[in-house]
Amino acid sequence: MENSAYSSDGFSSLRSSASGEDAAETPGAAADPSSPDSAPPQDPDRDAGYSNYGEGSEGHNGVPKLLDLLDEPVPGVGTYEDFNTIDWVREKSKDRDRHREITSKSRESLWALLKSVTDAFSGWLLMLLIGLMSGALAGGIDISAHWMTDLKEGLCLNGFWFNHEHCCWSSNETTFQARDRCPQWKSWAELIIGTGEGPFAYIVSYLMYVCWALLFSFLAVSLVRAFAPYACGSGIPEIKTILSGFIIRGYLGKWTLLIKTVTLVLAVSSGLSLGKEGPLVHVSCCCANIFCHLFSKYRKNEAKRREVLSAAAAVGVSVAFGAPIGGVLFSLEEVSYYFPLKTLWRSFSAALVAAFTLRSINPFGNSRLVLFYVEFHAPWHLLELVPFTLLGVFGGLWGAFFIRANIAWCRRRKSTRLGRYPVLEVVAVTAVTAVLAFPNDYTRISSSALISELFTDCGLLDSSKLCGYANGSAGAGGNALADRPAGKGLSIAVLQLSFALVFKMLLTVVTFGMKVPSGLFIPSMAVGAIAGRLLGVAMEQLAYYHHDWGVFSSWCSAGADCITPGLYAMVGAAACLGGVTRMTVSLVVIMFELTGGLEYIVPLMAAAMTSKWVADALGREGIYEAHIRLNGYPFLEPKDELSPETAARAVMRPRQGAGPLAVLTQAGMTVRDAEALVSSTSFSGFPVVVGPDSQRLVGFVLRRDLLISIENARQRQEGVTGSSPIFFTEYTPPQPPSSPAPLKLRGIMDLSPLTLSDHTPTDIVVDVFRKLGLRQCLVTHNGRLLGIITKKDILKHMAEMANRDPDSILFD
Repeated sequence: MENSAYSSDGFSSLRSSASGEDAAETPGAAADPSSPDSAPPQDPDRDAGYSNYGEGSEGHNGVPKLLDLLDEPVPGVGTYEDFNTIDWVREKSKDRDRHREITSKSRESLWALLKSVTDAFSGWLLMLLIGLMSGALAGGIDISAHWMTDLKEGLCLNGFWFNHEHCCWSSNETTFQARDRCPQWKSWAELIIGTGEGPFAYIVSYLMYVCWALLFSFLAVSLVRAFAPYACGSGIPEIKTILSGFIIRGYLGKWTLLIKTVTLVLAVSSGLSLGKEGPLVHVSCCCANIFCHLFSKYRKNEAKRREVLSAAAAVGVSVAFGAPIGGVLFSLEEVSYYFPLKTLWRSFSAALVAAFTLRSINPFGNSRLVLFYVEFHAPWHLLELVPFTLLGVFGGLWGAFFIRANIAWCRRRKSTRLGRYPVLEVVAVTAVTAVLAFPNDYTRISSSALISELFTDCGLLDSSKLCGYANGSAGAGGNALADRPAGKGLSIAVLQLSFALVFKMLLTVVTFGMKVPSGLFIPSMAVGAIAGRLLGVAMEQLAYYHHDWGVFSSWCSAGADCITPGLYAMVGAAACLGGVTRMTVSLVVIMFELTGGLEYIVPLMAAAMTSKWVADALGREGIYEAHIRLNGYPFLEPKDELSPETAARAVMRPRQGAGPLAVLTQAGMTVRDAEALVSSTSFSGFPVVVGPDSQRLVGFVLRRDLLISIENARQRQEGVTGSSPIFFTEYTPPQPPSSPAPLKLRGIMDLSPLTLSDHTPTDIVVDVFRKLGLRQCLVTHNGRLLGIITKKDILKHMAEMANRDPDSILFD
């Protein structure tokens, strides 16, 4: 009920103009809701179309004209302050009224009918624009990140804008053993000292790799800090909170979009243990928010805008993985708070347009939409569900460990001097990452390239060290190779992968949450893919040396291709990603869209479910919910449950024994009385009752609407003073000619606020808030007003029940 983000200094605090971009608490961005920078900017587009307020100040016979907000809307009334929750019920009611008005006018003229058709078509046009722009940006990010990653190792002489792969495409001088080498591509050692061989050349390449990594990370964190603090982190925790109805102004703005797009390329190219897939959801939502301002239906209604943002989240995953169906399911399962059937259709269409746009750009150069296309030559066997389940257990354990370790590190960053030096932290972590990554072939390459190599099945034409077996005799499977004993190359690869596993696990913990764009999908998949490949190699060797054991004899004969290590890598990637994010259905669909491995759904499902069960047994929250709670955002998690033993009386304010509830009366109060009530409290709204002696409820008025209405009345009508009476009644008594101009504010009052009995069980109260998207609810006893419950009160009570600090809930 109390809201520190609301000012108690009167209307002047509502008129301050600032971007608010330095005030939100993102993973790595400090929040200060009391800062003057957190005040919402006045949006002239949003206020356009409102009529002038109170033209003419005198009525008949010299009696002051009575202002009625039902006839003359006030600019700003019905809007929300920064770091506050919207009223879903009011927003949906406004949209129904708007739609009813358009429908009724469509029968009057051809022009009105055309406007009605345009209004109905605007949603689909918006989806088209979002899909096109998101797909184009994602394609540009993919191409730029690939080029800049290769830039750390060398340069193409045919054109500096070519990455390594494109540079060698047209070369006729490549060999089978060194297919990635061509005369057109020169390493930095070859360019600087003229040779790429020897210890001195290795040192030069090492130093250039580290220097480029430091430069990219320094530019990324500097741009974020200077121009768009909201561009850091993944963005998905904030997107989830915004979709639940929270207001964070500037988080989806133009500057955030521009800086996040540029710095995402720099951060990924620096070699840090992060990915671009999560931030692409933020980028798509920024595109959606910007395009929403082109249509008044979405610009002026926060609930309608959130329907568009839900579709944009699906678009983000679609362009990140080339998985349009998985993107729609991800939005439904993971981020959306309100997802009607109409939003499902539009999400599907927007994801389709985005995937088509990305396919047209062809950023991966393989004429495929999928990022990690696989083609395994041997089917999986039923008995392999046991190691697949073990990978699920590992994924759940890794997910629980990562969440606890990362939240502890982020909390330490927020509470110590470490958080005061974000640039130094990013540069230091980059230096450690680059120095440790270069000597290992599997940490030097990008995480996407590592996952692609781990997913690949060994064939006759593969020269990877992962395919370094003792002999290369082909089995009956054509290009497939039979299970063989491990050779020297594979032994070295296993050792390097073991070091890479520890490297990725530790550095991902400290990297996620820094002041650069940082996604978690690819690093989590990399950890699981490494673990899965190691287990797959172990199973392959076990089957080769002990094919006469009972578990192998029935389906794995000597010299047969029985075990596919690449499949184990794919299952391990799904398990670890599921353990961190707690995704299930959407994860499985994303994985088979990502790899094209439709026949491996059962192993993926087994690993995803096992990882979720294990991770949930060790902690109910996924990584995004944990960061939401860390930042104090008002988010009601659907999985949270409360005991029905307590009732609404235990949650409401004022508490038993405290002072009386601050209320307005429908008549008898003056402007001075209302302003005194507002200045003496920090409540976000006030119930309206019949009178001081009667607590019979009439309605509810928001603090912001009350202040704006009084200020507008003073500016637009003469004679409004502190003694002017305020009426919330439908009919007002006649006023003597000598009395100050009265204000009729019934138009800003919610005439149907939701009420609950003081005996309503707390779990029912939580369900009502969660399913209706309420901002506040009034508590009555036998029809008499007792108190009020806000979303913040619910969250504080839930924190107390979970033995957490209730003051960690920072916003209302």
